[in-house]
Amino acid sequence: MSDSVSDLSRARRWPGWGALSLTIGGLGAAFALAACCALPILLGALGLGTAWLFGVAELAAPHRSLLLIAGSASLLGGAVALWYQTRVVCAPNAWCARPAVRTLIAAGLVLGFLLLVLGYRYA
Repeated sequence: MSDSVSDLSRARRWPGWGALSLTIGGLGAAFALAACCALPILLGALGLGTAWLFGVAELAAPHRSLLLIAGSASLLGGAVALWYQTRVVCAPNAWCARPAVRTLIAAGLVLGFLLLVLGYRYA
């Protein structure tokens, strides 16, 4: 009886939205970091216009180190929250227990990590 009560209290402390929100935050910071150099190179190689990235790059350039720290911390937190979510938080029929949701969050984490690395490397 006490195990189910402690699991329920843990689930209330860390809701299933943690992994999703941290992944979106990390993806946004990584996108802003990569907007100056890496994304124009990649999108230009695909034949897509990149003039719309100038505004994002101009706003993000002075805050490059802060975006790098915030993006990596958020993506790492999203990965830990996703792992924790699969182990403890989600009830069997909850939205966060669905494989499609977990796959989408994992894909966002991978994309955010790639953008973060490209933004660091090409700037």
